[in-house]
Parts: sequence; structure tokens; C-alpha cells
Amino acid sequence: MHRIGYLITEGFQIMGLATQTVFEVANIVAGEAFYRVQNFSVGGGMVRSSLGMPIETLPLAAPGLADTWMVSGTLTPETPPADEVLACVQGFVASARRTAGLCTGTFVLAQAGVLDNRRATTHWAYAKALRTLHPKVEVDDDRIFIIDGPVWTSAGMTAALDMALAMVEKDLGAELARSVAHKLVMHQRRSGGQSQHSELLSLAPKSDRVQSALEYARQHLSRPLSVEELAGVVHLSPRQFTRVFTAETGQSPAKAVENLRLEAARLMIEQSRHSLDVVARETGFRDRRHLREVFIRGFGVPPQAVRRDARRVG
Repeated sequence: MHRIGYLITEGFQIMGLATQTVFEVANIVAGEAFYRVQNFSVGGGMVRSSLGMPIETLPLAAPGLADTWMVSGTLTPETPPADEVLACVQGFVASARRTAGLCTGTFVLAQAGVLDNRRATTHWAYAKALRTLHPKVEVDDDRIFIIDGPVWTSAGMTAALDMALAMVEKDLGAELARSVAHKLVMHQRRSGGQSQHSELLSLAPKSDRVQSALEYARQHLSRPLSVEELAGVVHLSPRQFTRVFTAETGQSPAKAVENLRLEAARLMIEQSRHSLDVVARETGFRDRRHLREVFIRGFGVPPQAVRRDARRVG
């Protein structure tokens, strides 16, 4: 049995505990109790979340209580945790198979010194503070989770679910992890190399018409996707569509489609072994040279560098 311990502190973010469902469902799919999940705090007893919800915890009596430790975050990560908490975390890394920071739990790992000279991520809104407070940490705020040796860190909120699913895949295999994701109604299993940011979210259209046009574009990126085609999908004239689209998103339809192509190409490069010729064709670029030109303009690096980095992250 693999023991998973959650270290929670006063004011912890309740979303971090949602990852426990990943391990619960993994047990169901596996048909056996492979994982045992328990909540801990330094002194044991009731610990309240940031919402005020009390959670019963076991005391941390010894460092060998779990094989995997999940360290919760708070909404005030810049505030250093108690010395007792830091001592426990230092003991985890020395004795456990792996230790993970959930969202701003990365700050706790950094404060304990276990992230010195390691790559790590956290919620994008707190990445600047993490860099400032802990300059020895190599912060990458554009990854949903990062594995550096026995230390795992995740970005905010739902990214921790992806990290927990990656742990299940490592422990029990890709097929079982896919079944867990399916039962959890997760749209896809995201790799650690995936960006925290979504182009569709950043465009934030206000009307159903523009949203429908964007969704159509996302599903048909291999097509030319002219303004006339997109306008026809939502029954507007090209001129009217361009005016409404630009007013709602702050971008022209052509620019938005290019950004959607870039995002899709980046995901294919990070998560697949398809050649750049295939990636270019599937995401609507003329050829691999055109893909490379737009990629460098958009991300500042060539596609090959992103693929190498994604494989290094794991």
C-alpha cells in the first residue's frame, strides 16, 4: 500500500484536498486499496481552511508516516510557516519517495530550502513573489506542474488534479490513469509541460455568437478560416462580424485565429511525437517554416526548444 499524507496548516486552501479524489478513484479502478490517504498537521486535531471548514488531522509524530507528502497552500503564501512545519517538510524530502507542493504549497517547500537550485512552479499570480522571496528557486510560471527529482510542484487550483493524476500514472500506468480521468470527467489528461494560460480564456468573448465562432475555429484549425467563413457560422456579414469580434475580444479575427493555432501547435509539440510537418498541417500553418516563424514571434523560442523542454520537465 502506498501511503499519501497531506500536510495542512491553518487557513489552508480547500481545493488542494480535491486531489484526494484522484487517489480514491484510482483505488476503485484498480480494484484494490493501493493508496491510503490521511490528513496531518504538526499537532494534530482540527485545522480550519480559508473558508472556515474544519478538518480533523493526525499529529506528525515521525517523518516516515507517508510515502508521498502533499503540502497544502494558503491564500497568504508570503507569510512564512512555523518552524515546526519547515522542519517536518525537510524531514519529508529526506525520507519519503516524493514530496509535492500544491499550488502555493510551493512556498512552504521553498521556505524549507528543499527547492534551492530546483525547477518549480506555482499559481501564476504568485510567481513573482516566489521569485523575489526565493531567488535560488528556478521558477517557471508557465507550467501546470513540474517534477524535479523527488520534488513535485503544481500551479494553481485544478492543475493539482493533473499532478495527482500524473502520480497515479507513474505508480499504476497510463491506461489506469486514463480510466481515472474518464471517471472524473476530466476533459483531457494534461501533461506537466502544458501552459497555465488558455487563449480561449484570455479572449473572454461576451456573446454566444463570438464564443461559437471561436469554438468553431478551434475545432477546424486545419482549414484556412477566413473572416467570411467565421462570419457565416454565426450568420453575420464579414464586416459586422469583424466589428463585433474586435469589440468583444480586443483582437482581430485573424490575430485570434493565429493565437489559437499557436496554442494548439504548442500542445501538439509538447504532448506528442508528431513531426513539425504534421503539426503545421493539423494546426493550419502553410508548412513547418511558417510554423517556426510564427512560433518564434509568439513565444520567443523555436518549436524544437519547447519540445525538448517539455520532455525534460517530464
